Amino acid sequence: AGLAEMCQLGIPVPPGFTITTEVCTAFYADEHRYPQGLQEEVDANLAKIEAIMGSRFGDAKNPLLLSVRSGARASMPGMMDTVLNLGLNDTTVQGVVARSGNERFAYDSYRRFVQMYSDVVLDVDREFFEHQIEERKEKKKVRLDTALTAQDWQELVAVFKKHVRQITGKAFPEDPREQLWGAIGAVFGSWMNKRAIEYRRINGIPADWGTAVNVQAMV
Repeated sequence: AGLAEMCQLGIPVPPGFTITTEVCTAFYADEHRYPQGLQEEVDANLAKIEAIMGSRFGDAKNPLLLSVRSGARASMPGMMDTVLNLGLNDTTVQGVVARSGNERFAYDSYRRFVQMYSDVVLDVDREFFEHQIEERKEKKKVRLDTALTAQDWQELVAVFKKHVRQITGKAFPEDPREQLWGAIGAVFGSWMNKRAIEYRRINGIPADWGTAVNVQAMV
């Protein structure tokens, strides 16, 4: 609702769409299955974002990247999950390199996405990733993440992905649409995580309200 109101007021907002709380309710009522027709609606709205941004989701040269966030009826800051830079993979990261002219920025964004997605969607403990970064900084005798190079981040992405395969038994998803549906499910799933349940209890927020999912272009 907040994003829609900002649009109506003429405030610049990255293009996106909202999957409503009604879908969240149906998701829980039907054993984590989505209502019929939702995939087609998501695809249609994704095409609208592509048209506005002039980029394509999963495109090798000009990739559209997305954020996937919760949108509860009542404010619940930090209680539910978010995924940023969704759509990055070994191919699209090269498009970000080419368009930004900044290889380090591209690979830093990529490793952040792999870390966040692995934690939020794949339920891989984030501690391993942080340890690998600290170990790399010690090896190079630097204190700050900003001192690590594009090559460092590229190599760490490979290390992170190898760890994901070892823990989950599956490769980190390269298909942007698979990434998107994984993130949508994770945001809906976070409505019932422990911290969200406790926050609702303390603040008197009904559990049956559910959360929306906001999908927006990264800018």
